[in-house]
Amino acid sequence: MSEKLKTIDFGAPDTFGAHLFRVQIPAARNEPVVIIEDYGYRGQEGGVPRDEERAVLKRPVWSAIADPARREFNDRLKAAKVLTGRWHIGTNLVDRLLGKELCVLAWAAETANDEQFPVICSKWAALRPEERWWLFAMTVAEAGMPEDTQRGWRRALFHALSDGEKLTPGRKRRPRPRQEDLFKLPLFKDLK
Repeated sequence: MSEKLKTIDFGAPDTFGAHLFRVQIPAARNEPVVIIEDYGYRGQEGGVPRDEERAVLKRPVWSAIADPARREFNDRLKAAKVLTGRWHIGTNLVDRLLGKELCVLAWAAETANDEQFPVICSKWAALRPEERWWLFAMTVAEAGMPEDTQRGWRRALFHALSDGEKLTPGRKRRPRPRQEDLFKLPLFKDLK
């Protein structure tokens, strides 16, 4: 018999030591929002740090991307029959795969201006989850620390997602494949 997975906030497993992301939203409106990758138990072995800051966002940048990210994540969580979340003051826990996707959006938007935010959010939403995961992997390998805003893939994300115009709702988007299980990659099933 399979037990239903208990989650917190945005699909983060309710188990101690899980690999997830933390989004720290301070009460003060002039304080930055910090996105942290928490490796859980894995971060305590082999010299790997327990956690790493991935992005530090000024409040206006966070305000511009928070709602599109929440909508996208909640749509996917609903499809996976998992409780949905909302951003709140304090620590918000995010599933590790959704956290990677949030980092891609944050990195693309961190140096943007007000006119570029809708374009970035629209183009980010048009990417498939696995495309966002790949972009995260490429970016974090070279420029995954908060101070790396003008380097390599990090800068490329800004240019790729801010260039052009906002995708209008009437435009056709590629259909997303149905995800039977959001939290397990089918690549690693039944390896023998």
